Amino acid sequence: MKRVVLAGMISILCGSFSTRVLDAQYAKPSVPMSDTYKEPSLQRSIADGQWTPAHPQDDSTRGAWWSVFEDSQLNALEEELTASNQDLKIAESRYSEARTLIRLNRAAEAPTIAVSPSVASIRDSANRPYFSQSMVNNGTGDMVLPFDLSYEVDLWGRIRKQVNAARDQAQASAADRANVQLSLQAELAFDYFELRSADMERMILDATVAALEKALQIEQSLYEGGVVSVSIVARANTRLEAARVQSTDIDATRSQFEHAIAVLTGKPPALFHIASEADYRIDLPQIPVGIPSELLERRPDIAASERLVAAANEQIGIARTAYYPSLNLGLEAGLEGSSILNWLNWPSRFWAIGTQMTQILYDGGRRKATSALAQEQYDAAVAAYRQNTLKAFQEVEDNLAALHTFGAEAQEQNGAISSTEQTLEVSTARYEGGIDNYLEVLVAQTDVLANRSKSVDIDRRRMDATILLVKAIGGGWDTSKLPRN
Repeated sequence: MKRVVLAGMISILCGSFSTRVLDAQYAKPSVPMSDTYKEPSLQRSIADGQWTPAHPQDDSTRGAWWSVFEDSQLNALEEELTASNQDLKIAESRYSEARTLIRLNRAAEAPTIAVSPSVASIRDSANRPYFSQSMVNNGTGDMVLPFDLSYEVDLWGRIRKQVNAARDQAQASAADRANVQLSLQAELAFDYFELRSADMERMILDATVAALEKALQIEQSLYEGGVVSVSIVARANTRLEAARVQSTDIDATRSQFEHAIAVLTGKPPALFHIASEADYRIDLPQIPVGIPSELLERRPDIAASERLVAAANEQIGIARTAYYPSLNLGLEAGLEGSSILNWLNWPSRFWAIGTQMTQILYDGGRRKATSALAQEQYDAAVAAYRQNTLKAFQEVEDNLAALHTFGAEAQEQNGAISSTEQTLEVSTARYEGGIDNYLEVLVAQTDVLANRSKSVDIDRRRMDATILLVKAIGGGWDTSKLPRN
């Protein structure tokens, strides 16, 4: 009984000491930070009142962020991805594993109780050294029902730190799962709008092929009438075949994106199809970006890196506890008898209770190396966290710059379309007035179609940059979604 009291007093005193000496308060590492983004178009937009700094509670990109594109089919595909994507299921399983590790480490906070009953018949050898011949018998029974209890007193917080480290790892795994989900959702949206761009491109190519077929017929008629040479006909035929090749190529491109979408939503490509929409229109949404400091709370990959830093910090504390003694409490009690008649009687009871304290005196530098290793791993985790943060800032800046550039290109391309449409109107009027031949109309018409094709390509790249920007700012996720226990 005195040993138990002594062990309790040691536990209290050492626990108080460990709280003061070994429990260093974790502080999130600092990262290189700017007050605003560099992209000048964003600065001007904020000054003009067109953009406002975003906060994690903004509704425009929270949760189902893809709904800002206002496309019902995309909404349905994203829901299917969430339910059926196999990569997402892998991430969910890894998160469940991390949660299980918390329970595994937390189990060490409780004592271990075991029972190992045994029944044996024992006869000692008569020729056993130093054995009295008078004690020789035909054997005795030995029936034991023991219960063993062992408990390691968490003097220095080692077990508690292991639980905290496992919790940090689980939070990192939860953020990894969110990052996988965000990446898959962005990839699906990216592939979907690439497919829709192919639909629009195919519509323009069909019109171009029809115009070039008509041009070839006219050139062929003029050649047969002796007005033009055969080289003119050959040139018209070359242009037509080139347009047909582009049309076939765009079909192959569309099929590849359709197959990618099928796999993302957990379906075999052979059983999946998205109907073409030749008159599809891409509308770019306004995405509130916010300020750089908010990116630390809105990016799941950054949150995962920070949680790994916290777990590495706990490992430093765990390594330091090896320098201090460990205290174990033990209790053994049960019943032992020589036969079934006296095995379970009260006089057959036995028990033993005690404590054991262990202190490593020399280990060849193992504890020092372990502590150094934990510190090095912590430093690496901090560097990875800072590097991921810088990369996140770069991704936002890249896509802001891309949207600014593509926006300017779109305006310039709209001007080019207006110019070629005016040329087409003039050519049509001159043809109807008998001034020019129809070939001038066809040339102007193909120029209009070519510029519209370029406009579709610019819109496609603008949409791609918009999706990547949504992904770069975290897609509406924030650290409040991390599990707390």
